Amino acid sequence: MGQRTAIGVDVGGSGIKAAGVDIETGQFNTDRIRIPTPSPSTPDAVIGCIRELVQQLHQDADVPADAAIGVGVPTVILDGVAKLASNIDKAWIDFGVVSALAAALGRPATVLNDADAAGLAEMRYGGGRDRTGVVVFLTLGTGVGSALFIDGKLVPNTEFGQMEIRGKPAERRSAAAARSRRKLSWKAWAKDLDEHIDRIDQLVWPNVIVLGGGVSKRADQFLPRLTSRVPVVPATLRNDAGIVGAALAAAEKLDLS
Repeated sequence: MGQRTAIGVDVGGSGIKAAGVDIETGQFNTDRIRIPTPSPSTPDAVIGCIRELVQQLHQDADVPADAAIGVGVPTVILDGVAKLASNIDKAWIDFGVVSALAAALGRPATVLNDADAAGLAEMRYGGGRDRTGVVVFLTLGTGVGSALFIDGKLVPNTEFGQMEIRGKPAERRSAAAARSRRKLSWKAWAKDLDEHIDRIDQLVWPNVIVLGGGVSKRADQFLPRLTSRVPVVPATLRNDAGIVGAALAAAEKLDLS
């Protein structure tokens, strides 16, 4: 099979990133480009940035004009409509993002939760590769995103970061940003993360949990301190996972992968 390129876009709290991805290898075959996330991050403003990024990528010789486009957004997507706005402007709630993106880009795009996108990438190319049974992927950043897989199949739109622990959303204590905000040592933060992981384990009994986000590059600082029953392994694609997974989701929808 020859090289197949899809465009992946990852909408984050501080930046919107995009690249062309070779879906056979999971590697970028263009430069990664980035635009700061607009403030406020309204749907129209964000979609304008996505359109600009896609137009830039189409100037690269390795990106065909009909390349599949995938976009990961920090929201739940049901029937093409955004339903949640935990870490994005509230105007996204009940916004028809799939139809709006198609109108802006002049062709359809695949839209999915950003953590689901990152999880897809890790399951295909990274820390979850070749793992069967129930796998939970957690991305630790500003909040905690999650993705759930059963024998490699995605169960979309899980929100394990929002589960209640000690009367508050779990991500208030277990997100990477929570460690910085509260000025915690790795040891102290690991206890909070451990409690969150243990609660997830009690609910879905996963075979393994894959931890992603930029903090995964410091896995040696906290993984040895975790005590939960379930094995926990670091992700390998880190901050590139959202782009790669969005591209993969788009390619799979067109049956290119």
